[in-house]
Amino acid sequence: MPEKPTRSLNPALERLHLAWDLFVITLVVANLTLLLFDSLFLLAPLNAAFEATAPGLHESYSQVIRANFIAIDLAFVAIFLLDVLLGWAVAIAERRYHRWFFYPFVHWYDVLGCIPVGGFRLLRILRVITLLHRLQRLGLIDVRGWYLYGVIAKYYDILLEELTDRIALRLLDNVQSQVRSSDGFSSRMVEQVVRPRQQALIHEISQRLEAMAGNAYTHNRPDILRYVRGLVGRTLAESPEIRRLERLPLGSQLTRGLEASLSDLACRLVNEALQGLQSPEFTVLVEQLAESGFDAWLRTDAHTEQVSEQVLVDMLELLKAQIAVKDWKHKYA
Repeated sequence: MPEKPTRSLNPALERLHLAWDLFVITLVVANLTLLLFDSLFLLAPLNAAFEATAPGLHESYSQVIRANFIAIDLAFVAIFLLDVLLGWAVAIAERRYHRWFFYPFVHWYDVLGCIPVGGFRLLRILRVITLLHRLQRLGLIDVRGWYLYGVIAKYYDILLEELTDRIALRLLDNVQSQVRSSDGFSSRMVEQVVRPRQQALIHEISQRLEAMAGNAYTHNRPDILRYVRGLVGRTLAESPEIRRLERLPLGSQLTRGLEASLSDLACRLVNEALQGLQSPEFTVLVEQLAESGFDAWLRTDAHTEQVSEQVLVDMLELLKAQIAVKDWKHKYA
């Protein structure tokens, strides 16, 4: 669960926060060092070598630290537990997470390290995560520039992609099997998915048709009117009656006037007709046509059922092929 950006603190609280972080970092290093040294101290060959090399230091460690190891460890645990509780309280106050109880799950490695049992003490090595996180937050280190961080991030991405791809492929295989094995899948899809939304889809289709026709006329109006005038002119030029009229006195003027009048009339008719596309009557007409076409499209039989299912299976197969592509090979090539 990613943390939300924390609120800016006043200088006094920032200094207190910094001092506490440095204190906990020091304790984490000391505790991990003590656990490592005590684990080595329990190994007989190393214990004997330590005693032979520094008998006085060996005796002091055995009588002072080793004899009181549980009490010393509980003191570390008490401070670490206090750190977890303080961090939890601060996270609640700053609303870092969506719910107040998310903190111990996000910082599970800190919680497990506070369990004062022999087996769980080894989990305190996970407090290295806390150590690095605090140093990163203080700006003392930048783990993103480390070679080890790059290697871990690389193989984490590869592992995550491989897992998600395999899960996705398995799910798509299951979907394909369900489509192939089910009877009347297309009919059920039509009745349960499309039919309840039929009127909304018809309304959407009619609106898109009206908008498409209106936009086409608006953007191409000069070309459409030019085409209409040219069509009227060619029709009149090819008419035998008009050619006979031109032979009469003043026939040329009459034909030119007639052509202009008919062109204007045709352009006006086209303009009125296309502007009528936005009228309620045209909307009703388009919805009726769309509904008729929609009913014909939704009508299924054995052949259309098979074709629809095969199309769906092929689409899923194409999606599987895309998912199977190893993107990490190109990313880290």
